Amino acid sequence: MKTAAQQVNEERSFDRAAYCTTRQAAERIGVSHRTVQMWVENGALQAWKTAGGHRRITLASVERLLDERRTALGGAPATPRPARPLPCAPRAGARSVLIVDDDAMLLRLYELEISTWGLDLAVRKASNGIEALVRIGEARPDILVSDLHMPGLDGFCMIRTLRNNPDTASLPLVVVSGMDKPTVQALGLPEDVAFFTKPAPLAALRAAVTARLPVAS
Repeated sequence: MKTAAQQVNEERSFDRAAYCTTRQAAERIGVSHRTVQMWVENGALQAWKTAGGHRRITLASVERLLDERRTALGGAPATPRPARPLPCAPRAGARSVLIVDDDAMLLRLYELEISTWGLDLAVRKASNGIEALVRIGEARPDILVSDLHMPGLDGFCMIRTLRNNPDTASLPLVVVSGMDKPTVQALGLPEDVAFFTKPAPLAALRAAVTARLPVAS
């Protein structure tokens, strides 16, 4: 635990032009104030606290996160040109589900569970929203099952990105989160997205996935 004097000295070691407040970071990235706080807590953004307890976030980590998002969306980092639309490769063979969660054991559990459903459903996995957008760019899944609280790019931002892109706006979505439903609705989860609180009842999850899967060709 740092003393107040250590925190003040640490603050002074940064150029004031090289950091921003939590609210300024939220406005720069285009996410909620709470999302920035979560990214600080999980290390996605570099920050420290002043002696008065206020967070200060390094501009370098904000720009790095923005560059990662541009790269995930098909654009090159630090270039003024707009990101290219997410490409959607044609599907071949079995239908597929993309599962997004930062818990590797939970990803494996979902994979094993889905293999018992008899749906001829190929399972693909991603550990955060940025990786998920890359996977979707490589090949559009038939359905997405995702957590919300993840490092790098959280589920809310990922879903907004998908819904704002005509190629992925209609992608069926199922959310499984440790947050309760009133909270996720207040934070902007679309009403048409199926939602389950962790741990999700596997039978109900199967029913939700089955109901939203496009008919096999």
